[in-house]
Amino acid sequence: MELEITVDELKAQLASAHPPLVLDVREGWEYETTHIPGSKLMPMQEVPSRAFNELDEDQHIAVLCHHGARSLSVANWLQQQGFSNARSVAGGIDLWAKVIDPKLPRY
Repeated sequence: MELEITVDELKAQLASAHPPLVLDVREGWEYETTHIPGSKLMPMQEVPSRAFNELDEDQHIAVLCHHGARSLSVANWLQQQGFSNARSVAGGIDLWAKVIDPKLPRY
């Protein structure tokens, strides 16, 4: 099963009629530093306790972190739990800020 999408694919999906939920799994301070507007903050360590109450198993979910390592781990876990439409955003918010939205702060 595919685990990743590119920042270009995410940009196209966000502009579609049925955009995915952008699930930001970074820490609160990272989210406060920079984030994609409309994204949902759920730090990685909170995902197991919050996912089944706050996420829709049928919704497309784009999991985002700083560079793509944490999000890949979370997307893999979510898929194993039945969230088959969860994908990690390769390159994370750093690549998003570099390629898609250069006005976002980088850290």
